[in-house]
Amino acid sequence: MTDLLTLRRPDDMHVHLREDEMLEFVLPYTARSFARALVMPNLKVPIVDGAGAKRYRDDIRRLCNRDGLAFEPLMTIKLTQATTARTIREARAFGVVAAKLYPEGVTTNSEDGVRDVGALDEVFSVISAEGMVLCVHAEAPGVFCLDREGAYLPRVQSIVEEYPDLRVVVEHVSTDDAVKFVMASGPNVAATITAHHLVLTLDDVVGGSLSPHNFCKPIAKRQEDRAALVRAAAYGNSKFFLGTDSAPHRQGDKECCSGCAGCFTAPIAMPLLAQVFEREAGMSTRLRDALERFTSVHGAKFYGLPLNEGTITLRREPTVVKREGSVVPFMAGKTLEWSEP
Repeated sequence: MTDLLTLRRPDDMHVHLREDEMLEFVLPYTARSFARALVMPNLKVPIVDGAGAKRYRDDIRRLCNRDGLAFEPLMTIKLTQATTARTIREARAFGVVAAKLYPEGVTTNSEDGVRDVGALDEVFSVISAEGMVLCVHAEAPGVFCLDREGAYLPRVQSIVEEYPDLRVVVEHVSTDDAVKFVMASGPNVAATITAHHLVLTLDDVVGGSLSPHNFCKPIAKRQEDRAALVRAAAYGNSKFFLGTDSAPHRQGDKECCSGCAGCFTAPIAMPLLAQVFEREAGMSTRLRDALERFTSVHGAKFYGLPLNEGTITLRREPTVVKREGSVVPFMAGKTLEWSEP
């Protein structure tokens, strides 16, 4: 049993970096571990076109240059009912790699999300033609919370069938049904899995006392769903790769009568994954290879990116997750078996 794990530097294919002071605070946690990250566009003023994506990318790069962070943001735009084919072409010209479909009202800052998917037929066609990826928050509005993901999968299926060359990522899958859907789909369909969905069930959110820092969307589901996610992540299926969905909120916005959804996992994502792969999936002898495939290989290949050249090293060393600043990290106060020096 090794005490050190040296891996190809990973990618985070779904992260929320926020903006302004919050961006300055959370960016170093992601940039320390990850060479690249797919940055979500659902800011208070959403990123809906290429010019907005460029401004946001410039802000991130400016902070990276200031602080000496070796990190490349991969930019997305948010689809709305006002998105046009021209919007997509111009975004691609600015280097945007993906478009994000949020159904209306399903998560943070999605009030102007997509109501009528059918009205975006030309948009999907151009996303495919331009070589971009369609990322889907697959939850149906107005459906019972535990059933929202399953209820939206038929809509994803219709998009996949109509645009067979379109690369589609089902984001932060949280159910056995979603895992099965992705596995049964063609090679152009993949999924991200978060670190926190590999750990949590609904019991960890509301089973005892209310745990606001475990509250996320999609909400954590049943034990059998968590087990399906662990199998999908750890056993080498190239359709599944890491998207942390690290989503910071200030402590007061989590610990209140109407708390925000999101787990801030960026400070501990890689040590937590090592613990899950080793403890939950029995990967003690194949830990390095399994973890590297999930975090550093599958996502890059699906997005058509070169594999990263650098490395990170994890150490088997019990470490208490510390609270820092106004954002409480996931698993604060608990001990992880691995650390990232």
